[in-house]
Amino acid sequence: MHSSIKKPASEDLQDLRIATYNVHRCRGMDRRVMPRRIAEVLSPFHADIIALQEVLGGGPKGRGQDEELGAALGMGWVMAPTRLHRGSPFGNVILSRFPIVSDTQYDLTWKHRRPRCCQRADIHVGRHTLHLYNVHLGTGLRERHHQTERLSTILEDGRIRAPKIVLGDFNEWGRGLAAATLTPKLNSLNLRSFLKRRRTYPGFFPLLHLDHIFYDGKVEMIHVQVPRSRLSLIASDHLPIVADIRIRF
Repeated sequence: MHSSIKKPASEDLQDLRIATYNVHRCRGMDRRVMPRRIAEVLSPFHADIIALQEVLGGGPKGRGQDEELGAALGMGWVMAPTRLHRGSPFGNVILSRFPIVSDTQYDLTWKHRRPRCCQRADIHVGRHTLHLYNVHLGTGLRERHHQTERLSTILEDGRIRAPKIVLGDFNEWGRGLAAATLTPKLNSLNLRSFLKRRRTYPGFFPLLHLDHIFYDGKVEMIHVQVPRSRLSLIASDHLPIVADIRIRF
């Protein structure tokens, strides 16, 4: 993607394609576990950075889905596991075509509910650093209240400067707790501005909009897609969100 927009000499402009996708352990609506199929959904978009949720890492049965997807898409990756699933680490993964220079994991677990986390990757884009936060919140109302408050505190860390992108599966639709807590501090992708069909869950017949993108800094949303191909409708119980963004560093 190229831009003809004039910019100040002190300002760098970068166009990126990002995506968020809950891959449901690569288990499709037909109950078949096929990482290759997830890669086939994502491959045509040539995203620069992808945030995945519900990914299985390497374990007793061999290499993990993180490695398979990274290899299939030709991208580097980092994983933030939250628990074990049948002997394999399970959690969030960030894939990137740009160098990932560091990564951090923040615990979002509430009481005795299933472990959850926010994953942060610091990514070198040209001469600058983009901070990307990959989120998977819980299904309980009180649980998400705790998690969004914790996430808000994490994002307020003054040592981590904009631009910041926060994306993932927030397990709520409409203007729920996450939007109410984060929107006063961050910008939110409004899918209504780009799409008539905005719902991302469940697979075959999406009824809910659970997946969201928030951002801080000089970030502009240029174009957004929610792929609804025959393949994407069966590959996972979520649909991906793919967004073209423009960052002024």
